[in-house]
Amino acid sequence: MRPSYFPLALFANILYLCESYTLRSSVSWVVSSNDVVEDGDLSEEVAPALLVDSAGLWKQAYPSSNVLGDSVESPGELVKPEGDSAAQLSSRLFSYRLEKVKKSASSTPPPHQDTAKTARYISHYSDWGYLATISTQDKIKGLPFGNIFSVSDGPLDNSTGVIYFYVTPMDNTVADLKSNPYASLTFSEAEGEFCRQMVYDPEDPRCARLTLTGKMVEVAPEELAFAKEAVFSRHPVMAKWPVGHKWFFMKLELIQIWLQDWVGGTTLIPLEDYFKATPF
Repeated sequence: MRPSYFPLALFANILYLCESYTLRSSVSWVVSSNDVVEDGDLSEEVAPALLVDSAGLWKQAYPSSNVLGDSVESPGELVKPEGDSAAQLSSRLFSYRLEKVKKSASSTPPPHQDTAKTARYISHYSDWGYLATISTQDKIKGLPFGNIFSVSDGPLDNSTGVIYFYVTPMDNTVADLKSNPYASLTFSEAEGEFCRQMVYDPEDPRCARLTLTGKMVEVAPEELAFAKEAVFSRHPVMAKWPVGHKWFFMKLELIQIWLQDWVGGTTLIPLEDYFKATPF
């Protein structure tokens, strides 16, 4: 019986038709360079700021469209590039413009025996941490819930040991804190370069972990100026976040400081020793 080649031929035709097409992720958007204001003061509606896309992959995807215009367009059918014109497209992706924050020259962790200094070092040089609260969400009410937050204990040249947050009431964690203000904030030395250089796994006890437990409170008016400087100096893009989200500042009033920075157990650091120490 002679085999049928129709399915094979049909599949070959489909591959031929798709040969020059480029697939594009639906989570990123492309806008033409004409639609971008390089150094303008972007409004809440236009924010976030736009970041140059240097990867050629995006330049071969959808053609530029009025994404920032009045008629917002969603990605439609795949577009077949014509000649070399696609390679010359100057495209940009929706993203926050990267703003460099000068890192301190101090990159070597303190000796592990100096636990208070190590704790201050980690809390100061960590740009983000993992905050655990008791959830108020319906399906996990009363259970632990963790969330990532960008944080700061002060500008790079001024460490306080007090952790500041910039949060919105729209966040589930903030809803949790209204019900129960107590939380734990965990940092890992794996965020920096030290553990990578030493080839320490994040769970290796020599790759230090710090958990600060306390009460989350709103920053008082007299402390707002410093909180703003502390957070925005380390995370400049936060100053451009939409005001309609009603962002405000909180801080963690410490109750316990837990540290593991070496083999052989953990250390509970007295608050007095922690605040007397310096990360520099």
